[in-house]
Amino acid sequence: MKKWLLVFLAAAVSLSAADPKAEVLASIETWKQAVLKRDAKALEPLLHPELLYSHSDGRTETKADILKSMANPQSIKFAEPNVRVFGDTVLVKGNVEFVNNVATGGTTTLNLSLLQVWIKTSKGWQLVGRQSTRLTPAP
Repeated sequence: MKKWLLVFLAAAVSLSAADPKAEVLASIETWKQAVLKRDAKALEPLLHPELLYSHSDGRTETKADILKSMANPQSIKFAEPNVRVFGDTVLVKGNVEFVNNVATGGTTTLNLSLLQVWIKTSKGWQLVGRQSTRLTPAP
């Protein structure tokens, strides 16, 4: 009886630990904190070597570009994301507000529609694609 109870508990733990949606949302939070702290060491394992990171102004950067440039946001606020799981690939779509520090002082606010593509690798969940579109402010 104890043996079956242990098998059942082990199966329950493995099922609850294998929730890709929760894992990716946790990875997004880790990404957010690393970006806010400008912590390239914490950000590096979250970015896939083949990353394509497209900005709302049309620029596309690589992993090396992102780690070198490290933006300087003051805050990042995600609206309720729509998360779709396709095996080891997860698409996350939603609106995001970035409040960025400006070199001349003050801040600018970007409201973006954001699509992120995360894949499960031997290093965990990694961002492999990002596309953003600037949203026009409501009148």
